[in-house]
Amino acid sequence: MVTLKKNGNYKIERGLVRLPSHRNEEDVLVSQILGIGASRIEERGLAAAHQLETTPIHFEFCESVPRAGVLFLLPFLQQSGLFSYEEHYHELDKGYYFIDFIVLFLAFMYLCRIKNPEQLKYLSPGEFGKIMGLDRIPEAKCLRVKLKEICRQDKSEQWNMTLAKKWSLEEENEFYYIDGHVQVYTGYKAKLGKKHVARQKLCLPGMQEFWVNNKEGMPYFYISGEVNEKLLEMLEKTIIPTLLKEIPSKYTEKQLQSDPDLPRFTIVFDREAYSPVFFQRLWEQYRIAVLTYRKNVKESWNETCFSEYRVDIQGSETKMELAEKSVELDHASMREIRRSSGEHQTSVITTNKKLSIIMVALHMFSRWTQENFFKYMRQDYDFDRLLQYAVEQIDKDFIVVNPEYSNNAYYLKKIREKISRRMATLFKLQEDNLNDDLDNANSYLKKQLSIKEELNDLKNQENILIETRAQIPYKIKIEDMPDNIKYNKLHMESKRFQNIIKMICYRAETSFASLLSPNFNKHINEKRALVKSIINSHADIIPDYQNKQLNIKLYTQSNPRMNIAIDKVCHLLNETLTVYPGTELVINYKIATI
Repeated sequence: MVTLKKNGNYKIERGLVRLPSHRNEEDVLVSQILGIGASRIEERGLAAAHQLETTPIHFEFCESVPRAGVLFLLPFLQQSGLFSYEEHYHELDKGYYFIDFIVLFLAFMYLCRIKNPEQLKYLSPGEFGKIMGLDRIPEAKCLRVKLKEICRQDKSEQWNMTLAKKWSLEEENEFYYIDGHVQVYTGYKAKLGKKHVARQKLCLPGMQEFWVNNKEGMPYFYISGEVNEKLLEMLEKTIIPTLLKEIPSKYTEKQLQSDPDLPRFTIVFDREAYSPVFFQRLWEQYRIAVLTYRKNVKESWNETCFSEYRVDIQGSETKMELAEKSVELDHASMREIRRSSGEHQTSVITTNKKLSIIMVALHMFSRWTQENFFKYMRQDYDFDRLLQYAVEQIDKDFIVVNPEYSNNAYYLKKIREKISRRMATLFKLQEDNLNDDLDNANSYLKKQLSIKEELNDLKNQENILIETRAQIPYKIKIEDMPDNIKYNKLHMESKRFQNIIKMICYRAETSFASLLSPNFNKHINEKRALVKSIINSHADIIPDYQNKQLNIKLYTQSNPRMNIAIDKVCHLLNETLTVYPGTELVINYKIATI
């Protein structure tokens, strides 16, 4: 504790700091020495002199610590691979906060919905420090400096691939859901290509990311586009090679050879990457099956073709009217499965011959879990925030669509739209002239002549644009672009590093929510709401160094049903014998009401 001597000096003593009012008094007193909550003066002095080898984690008996419920997620963070960063990152320069603390602190931060370092300015540093066994957490500026030091190592991509391999092996996954996600850029330093942002129905400058998830929406990894790559291009050039190289197949080569219809794995995506020729090539070269929606469906199948099936989607049984036929698209053989919903039929095609019709429907319509993942991460984890604004150059030999060609095509499109509107107006005048009195013919003729003059002028403009476009190359190299519009890209190392931690947090949160299923078996949103409530709940932190235990006693929730569910989870968590990082203390979880 901090006590004030008669001579006006402060004396720091280690002792019981139990009540929030006591902790508040200590934080205020010590603020006149090193800052709010910075009560470990000796260790901080050594750190300032670069002589501190490691920051000792020491918990004190504290009652009613806000957000201490986040400690309930620690076993799931460990299981999801949070501390596997040690395989890729080396220790930071000597200081008070080491890399293991920074990584765990970022995870706790995101789980508590503290979405960026700036929000730490409005948080009690001493109270959050008690959760982590320190006197206080770093301020925003210090955290940014540590992040910058970590990201200079440039190891996030390797770490992500290590985690993706681990997750895929543990889940024995054979279905990979792939979709693009645009992060809109509103700055001025970078010159980024424009992308269509579906949620805003606009074309805006931004960074395009292509995510790979499983059927529950759990993320594996993502790949950032350079400029304006389409999903089909990214699949063929980057995503498929990455999956083949980094993620081992569930099936051995011997199993694949013994069963010619068995796919190495199956990729699921929307219509953007639709290409039957590409699908056939994937199967013939790599034994990779696809599952996607069919484009340009014109004819409807007879209702007698459909039969009723019961499909279990996330614990909820749904009735579906399904039918299947073998089709040939662009000389490629496919299975086509349709779902009838009244007058509408949704068409799905696949090259996977092993799936039943029910499983095809289940896996295709599970694609929305990936959309739900994007939505949840945007809302709860500030997923689209660009955390670093440094700009780097794109490979000068990278080929892109010529912006001059695109501008010409845009103006040509607008001219043709005007021509179409004038032609429609002219046709209407001619029809009205035929049906009206002869006395009004002169008026109609004048209007028609005026429109024909406009049409001649517009067609001349159209011909000029066509001639100009013929002289402009459709694609050019980055180095051939004018400097004022030459594309570059944002340096994304910091964002990727923090995205990996957010992915781990999402997986930990989802795993915790799944343990609540016996009590909340209908709505995933209800389970997630309870997890967030637990995270933000107060708890008592009671260390027992003699028995090497760290007791976390969570305060009551809003109703007995939640308390009973949490109590059952506590028993499961205690079986994991989770040790708090940097200590020998085994965490013992319980709820105060039981």
